[in-house]
Amino acid sequence: LPLSSQIYPIHLPRETRTRRALLICNTEFEHLSRRNGAEVDMEGMTKLLEGLGYVVECHCNLTSQEMATVMKDFANHKEHWTSDSTFLVFMSHGVSTGLCGTKSRDKTTDILSFDTIYNRFNNKHCQALLGKPKVVIIQSCRGGNIGSVLVRDSAEPALPAPSSAHTIPEGLESDAICEVHLESDFATLHSSTPDTVSWRSPVTGCLFIQRLIEQFRNHACNSNLQEIFRKVQYSFGKFPQQLPAQERTTMLRKFYLFPG
Repeated sequence: LPLSSQIYPIHLPRETRTRRALLICNTEFEHLSRRNGAEVDMEGMTKLLEGLGYVVECHCNLTSQEMATVMKDFANHKEHWTSDSTFLVFMSHGVSTGLCGTKSRDKTTDILSFDTIYNRFNNKHCQALLGKPKVVIIQSCRGGNIGSVLVRDSAEPALPAPSSAHTIPEGLESDAICEVHLESDFATLHSSTPDTVSWRSPVTGCLFIQRLIEQFRNHACNSNLQEIFRKVQYSFGKFPQQLPAQERTTMLRKFYLFPG
């Protein structure tokens, strides 16, 4: 295969392409603590995405229903047809299954399921982004556990990991013209591994967002997206309490924000 076919095409010149990014940040909640420092993250991410050539649409303090509506409207933007990619950034309190809306009280009330994000931007519901990178950045706790564990340097054998059952995905839609994957071209970076907390400074914002911005600033010019994600993860190597996780990644090619 020629190298070029393994890289996402960026067809249009900068002047005519219409890159759009969506940023949703919940800071104030009716029943949960205020996310102090989140405004620093908002500002930093907005500047970063604008620097990467995206027009950023920002929304603050939404319920899960409002978040779903905003996503639906954003997915329907006609600008995506003349764009090459999108960024979807979510910052809120969270639980293992999703993000807290402003009226959330506990693990089950006013939660935007992560599945809703992928469903809204999959190839069935957002055909303007078919075959284009959809980068999902999620800053939230995913449970109450601390990400680190104390390990013994003992010589006891490790327990074998349970094998996960292989299931065949349902994703194929029948279509008279051609069949495509139901969900593809997503790359997701969560601020932490499942069931663990994410850390935030009331002054400087979330550790994850700070380091993400730093790595994109330094490496977007010459590294592909997943390599930048790996650099973000690597930056947490000496911080055992939290580790960002790449998940639900269905990128078929390498995505360079500034190819050439």
